Amino acid sequence: MSSAARVVSGMRPTGALHLGHYHGVLKTWLALQQDHDCLFFVADWHALTDGSGAVREEAVYDMVVDWLAAGIDPQRATLFIQSRMAEHAELFTLLAMVTPLSWLERVPGFREIADQHPSFGRLGYPLLQAADILAYKAELVPVGQDQAAHLELCRELARRFNHLAGRTVFPEPQAVLSDAPRLPGLDGRKMSKGFANTIGMREDAESTRTKLLRMPTDPQRVHRHDCGEPTRCPVWPLHQAVSPQAQQEQLAADCRAARTGCVDCKHALLDHLLPQQATWRERAEQHLAEPKQVHWLVEVGTERARALARKTLREVRDCLGLATP
Repeated sequence: MSSAARVVSGMRPTGALHLGHYHGVLKTWLALQQDHDCLFFVADWHALTDGSGAVREEAVYDMVVDWLAAGIDPQRATLFIQSRMAEHAELFTLLAMVTPLSWLERVPGFREIADQHPSFGRLGYPLLQAADILAYKAELVPVGQDQAAHLELCRELARRFNHLAGRTVFPEPQAVLSDAPRLPGLDGRKMSKGFANTIGMREDAESTRTKLLRMPTDPQRVHRHDCGEPTRCPVWPLHQAVSPQAQQEQLAADCRAARTGCVDCKHALLDHLLPQQATWRERAEQHLAEPKQVHWLVEVGTERARALARKTLREVRDCLGLATP
């Protein structure tokens, strides 16, 4: 067993991933797997909380294939599926018994959620997130700014349970915040499948080129000879995510001096983006050609995760005076 800090993180299975997923989540995972004990899971129970219907198995494994294509290494990280882990559900139930309702009501967006998705699962999903994390006694959790309040609830729950148990059962997990810029989609809003404004990780070169060349740029740069401002341009965060620093500096200077046009800037971005996508497609095709191997990798990871979670649940049951099978 590794003595490195343990990391737990999950993603909802929405199928094949886009550039926002890669730069917002997967790049952080890739860095952490190098020297941490990482567990990355398919959050399929969380996917049910929005009321959109059943989870598609195809969406689960399309996402896992993109993880592998990005460079997530099953020899370094444990990959598993949340719904295969009854221990998560049990810990969720046990934590619910000791969690004040007022703590859940303090989570940002609670009232909006109650109005829009009035199901117990939707209201309680921050508690399920805490169970996902605490089941493995995670020390580090990669989160976006919008999830920071949920992690603070997890930390409060760890402190409360430790106090009730009279000993330290759970560490208080620390946030690992991504420093990646928030990637805009093709319409300038956040890149999201819900907005239909994405560029897929495995999107073919012609489709990527067509989409990017049609993407809006600095709204105040009407003509080629007008001086632009990169920070006003929806394309610029893509450059910040993909292009080398030296080229970013040169492109910014040329834009502000009107030495290059927006189409030139987009072509420079494509020079870096298209080869990266080609690498992801090549890796993905290898995994898609052997689907049983992908399923096996997930099964192996699920069994390792189960062994860890069972150990935690035995300790939790003991603290609560419950019989352990």
